[in-house]
Amino acid sequence: MTAPATAPVAGETCLRTEDGTRLAVSVLAPLARDAARRPVIVLAHGWGGSRRIWGPVTDRLLRRGFPVVAYDLRGHGASTVGAAGVTAAAMAADLAAVVRHAGGVPLVVGHSGGGFTALALAAAPGPGIRPVGLVLVASAAYDQDTPEKEARMMGAPLFSWALRRPGLGRTLLNQMTGRSLAPRLREVNRQVFAGTAPEVRAACFRSSRGMDLRAVLAGAGVPAAVLTGGADRVVRPALGRELAATLPDAEFTSIDGAGHVLPLEHPDAVAESVTRTAARATTGTTGADTP
Repeated sequence: MTAPATAPVAGETCLRTEDGTRLAVSVLAPLARDAARRPVIVLAHGWGGSRRIWGPVTDRLLRRGFPVVAYDLRGHGASTVGAAGVTAAAMAADLAAVVRHAGGVPLVVGHSGGGFTALALAAAPGPGIRPVGLVLVASAAYDQDTPEKEARMMGAPLFSWALRRPGLGRTLLNQMTGRSLAPRLREVNRQVFAGTAPEVRAACFRSSRGMDLRAVLAGAGVPAAVLTGGADRVVRPALGRELAATLPDAEFTSIDGAGHVLPLEHPDAVAESVTRTAARATTGTTGADTP
């Protein structure tokens, strides 16, 4: 079993990829320490998001003793778009660069589109990359063929104008979240989504067309966890259950009434899933289905 790697030095950094993209990366040291060696946690947010989405989860992981590496996807937050543009292959290469920076053997946590990228990386990890586990949050392995009409809407000036208006923007994004999400966190979701360039949002939603990773995931022989919101209207909950069944060693959890943005809606559940998966990676125990 692979031993946890030492986390890189804490701080803010910028990784430059082969195509010239500059990836903004935060390395955070744990707030609690004990004798246990815990894997570095790499966090990959969803499309239209940023590292900020992980704030509630990051706080909980740091308090549990995990070092955390979070980054902005290309074109999101403080990261740029390089010559390759916003494509599935480019985003997978970016995550590979972040994983190498994190020591090569982290536990990778992906939300939504970040989960698609994490799955692609786990299916074909490449030299020097050996994730010890996966946590897939509101994600899927296939059936993400966004209609062109919806992709165009993501890049439309009128949609972007509406997102920049707090009240109207929160209303437009209400379908992403469950009803229990606090208003201040709905505003966080709106701010990060509105802060992503329209052309990047549109390119992201086009990038998963034709994606079907089911056949190659049988080789992703690491402990995994799949979390889904029972009321998710962005990625159908049934796809999460099917993803867990496809992976060789996966624990499945469905959260009743939850929507798509689980890092904000249910950070305790996400942090607990990371903790359990890290423990399984250490002890070799298998996953279980959770209602």
